[in-house]
Amino acid sequence: MAVLGEDVLDDAITFTRSHLKAMKGNLGYPIAGQVARALDIALPRYMPQLETIHYIIEYEQEDVHNATILELARLDYNLRRSAHLKELRTFCSWWKDIYEDVKLPYSRDRSVEMYFWAFGAFQREHNSRARILYSKMTAFISLMDDTYDAHATFEECEFFNEAIQRWDESAASILPEYLRVFYIKILSTFKEFENILDPSEKYRVGYVQTAFKLLSKYYLEEAKWCNEKYIPSFKDQIEVSSMSSSIPVLALAALMAAGDEATNEAVEWASGIPDAVHACGEIGRLLNDISAFKKGRKNKNDVASSLECYMKEYGTRGEEAEAALSAMVEHAWRRINKACMEIDRGLLPAVKLAVINLARSNEIVYCRGNDAYTFTGDLEGLVTSLFLKPVPI
Repeated sequence: MAVLGEDVLDDAITFTRSHLKAMKGNLGYPIAGQVARALDIALPRYMPQLETIHYIIEYEQEDVHNATILELARLDYNLRRSAHLKELRTFCSWWKDIYEDVKLPYSRDRSVEMYFWAFGAFQREHNSRARILYSKMTAFISLMDDTYDAHATFEECEFFNEAIQRWDESAASILPEYLRVFYIKILSTFKEFENILDPSEKYRVGYVQTAFKLLSKYYLEEAKWCNEKYIPSFKDQIEVSSMSSSIPVLALAALMAAGDEATNEAVEWASGIPDAVHACGEIGRLLNDISAFKKGRKNKNDVASSLECYMKEYGTRGEEAEAALSAMVEHAWRRINKACMEIDRGLLPAVKLAVINLARSNEIVYCRGNDAYTFTGDLEGLVTSLFLKPVPI
């Protein structure tokens, strides 16, 4: 729970990290694995569902363990795994139909990865409806992102944004043929959300719709920069790209889907894009850009990344810029910590759901410079252990 300006704690963290790195090769099981995971991602930033797998296996190796508790933990884990696998199949079936209907071959076919974001946001077994709704929201954001980034001309981007702002089926007439079905599907899916939600929750869809429109504007701004071959200042790039990270939309989508776990005050709070949400967006954007640098990934319409803008503005090499961006990720986490300490206690569940869980998912997806959304092999091991491989009874 460190916040900015804690110099003594910073020294303690540096001391501890350096000594753990030095000694990890000499540690035995299970401490060695625990240390390795903590050095990759600090435990408070790790997805609890993933740590559960390790803990069950490690607990069995303890000299003194309760066999009954261990058996119940395994049964509980496997029951949850079966429920998640059923949800995943339901969502994949929906995605297959959508993907075939919209016919956007340039878009990434990533149904499992989309569900993984929902799995990270909603941890409890009774959140099945929320995970499905959230996965669907992630799907349409992904399709829109790929349209702006990987295929559409700038003129098509302008028309698409105009249609999104109008939010009416008649606006489909201004779009190129290949985007019309996609646009209509967006509108119909938002109506589906309204039909699924309880009467007291339906108002939340309007907040997500407003955020989705704003996301489109930021995508268009980046498309304009790319079209004009404009390299923004680092500050301007971060301001726009942290919003185009889609975190503000996803934060509201999480609250939309959360049922009784979200309140009117929480939705209002998230809709104002407070610093905690902005910091979460920066974490996603910076980790994504670090990964792109390491992987050499670049889409057709990609604007200069935050790392590239930093290199140009400060005259640094890639590795130096990467280190600076990693420090900014830490800075953003501490802003989130500060918000948790200062915010009204009644909003803390919303902060965890709409901010912390999203930031945790970003840490997993982009761990060690990976990009487990774009490069599916980076997530294969996690998906297998979470959804396909039961814990032996």
